Parts: sequence; structure tokens; C-alpha cells
Amino acid sequence: MTHTMETRQPRPSPPGDRAPRPGSASQRSGRRRENLAGYLFMSPWLAGFLLLTAGPMAVSLYFAFTDYNLFDAPQWIGLSNFQEMFADPRWQKSVEVTTKYVVIGTPLKLAAALGVALLLAQSRRGQAFYRAAFYAPSLIGASVSIAIVWRALFTDGAIVDRAQTQFFGLNVGGWVGDPDWILYSLVALTVWQFGAPMVIFLAGLKQVPRELYEAAAVDGAGPLRRFWNITLPMISPVLFFNVLLETIHSFQVFGSAYILGGQGNPCGPADATLVYTCYLYQQGFENSRMGFASAMAWMLLIAVGLVTAVLFWSQKRWVHYEENAR
Repeated sequence: MTHTMETRQPRPSPPGDRAPRPGSASQRSGRRRENLAGYLFMSPWLAGFLLLTAGPMAVSLYFAFTDYNLFDAPQWIGLSNFQEMFADPRWQKSVEVTTKYVVIGTPLKLAAALGVALLLAQSRRGQAFYRAAFYAPSLIGASVSIAIVWRALFTDGAIVDRAQTQFFGLNVGGWVGDPDWILYSLVALTVWQFGAPMVIFLAGLKQVPRELYEAAAVDGAGPLRRFWNITLPMISPVLFFNVLLETIHSFQVFGSAYILGGQGNPCGPADATLVYTCYLYQQGFENSRMGFASAMAWMLLIAVGLVTAVLFWSQKRWVHYEENAR
């Protein structure tokens, strides 16, 4: 029996069914439509960025080189604001107070956040409630009402004063009235708001493989050794993120420092809580020296940028990323 093989030629497709050639007019038109749709969706953000961020920044940069009091036209004075700033004792005091606040408050806040995150990472009853309870201060801690309550807690004869006298034998009086102690009440307030970094730490801890802890336990490693050799290296990217974020936030503290100082004595007795932004506010809105305040704002931006650059440079030494993850 013979079989005949019949070769069929593919039927040519009609001209209307042909795919457009790369770079054809139809493809370019499609790309333009896609780009237009993308720009339309981005337009609210772009308008907000230009009108509320980039525009005011450009104007403030101009004001930094002028004598401007909010009422008269700005007068160009060059670098006079910066020269006066560096020679101002109160400006130097604000830099000192802010540096002390950042150096003390940020590590304590991150240590509290990591410690609580380690506890909450373990399975236990009521875990959701504890997470919400520890996170709540981050939502309300920055409010004016909480700062007022915090001031009442640390005044002379209040609950903190009575507790430290009764249990520790310390008779230092109210913290908010003592120039040597009021900054520590501000540090205590920021440490109390550890909920946000705690949640980020908790998410990082959930990503650490359990097999590493089991293998370390078989080898005889104790809890501290497992924490130092496994937990910290594995969550070092999360730790770096929290350090960077909380450091920037610490440089920007204002409301709580201003309120803890009290009426008639903002920024604390003897300028004990004269953080940088508090002095900037006084110069700009109380003394109507908007040009000087703008110069201070740009110096703060430069300082935060330098600190951020140092942190990014140092991460190569202590931040460990997974292979091919960067």
C-alpha cells in the first residue's frame, strides 16, 4: 500500500492580520498612549511634589541668602545668615542638644523595639493583642495631648518623682524643671514610641529560617550566641533601615521638646531641650527672621544628608545581604 505525502503551503495571512513591525507607527502610537496614561496617573503626585516640596525648597534656598522678616521684601545679604549662625551661641547649643538627643535616644529606642520584637516573635496566647498594645504609642505619642500628659508625669511631686524617691531613694525633683534631667524625659518619651520599628523588626525576625537556630542548638550554642551569630546578621538589613529612619526622625523632633519646656519657657529651662528645630521655629516665627531660619533649615538638610551618607558607607561593614539580593 502506498501513501502519498502531500505538502501543504501555509496560507498567507490577510494584510490586516499582519503583526506590526518593530518601530512601526502603530507601535509608537501605542507606546505614546501608555506613556500618556502613566503620566496622567502620576500627575497628582507630580503636582504635589512641585507645589508643596520642590517649590518651597527653592524659595527657602533663596531666602537663606536674604534678610526677610515676612512683612518686607527680602533683601539679598549673601552669606551673612550663615556667618551669624556659626557664631551664635544658642545655635551651637541647639546643635549640642540635638546631637545628645540623637546619640542617646535613637539606640535606646531601637534596643527597646528589638527586645520587644524578640518576645513577640515567639508563639503565645494573645499575641495579636500584645502587638497592638505595643504599637499604639507610635500612633498617639507624637500628639500634643500626650506631650502635655508626659510633662505632668515628670513635674515636681508627680508620679515619677514619688516613685524614684520611694523605690530608688533619688530626690532630684521633677525632671521637666531641672536642666540636667529634662532632656532625659524627652528621651523617655521617644523610647516609649518604639512601636513602629518594633513592627519592622518583627517582620525581619519572621524571615530568619528556623533551621539555623536548630543547627546552632545542636552544636551547643546558647541564646546569646545564637542572637549574636544568627539573629543580628540575618536581620542586619532591617536593622540598617530602622537606624537610618529613626536617626532622621530624631533630627526632626520638635513638638514634644517645645511642649515639655512649658509655657513662658519653651525649649526647656536654660535651653536644656533647645533642639535644632525648636530654635529654628523661634527664629522664623517668633522673631520673624525667616531668612535666618531658612539658612538653619538648609544646614539641617546638609547635616542629615551627611549622616545618611555615612550610614550608607558603613553598611558595607556590618549589613549582610543574601546572595544576589542586592
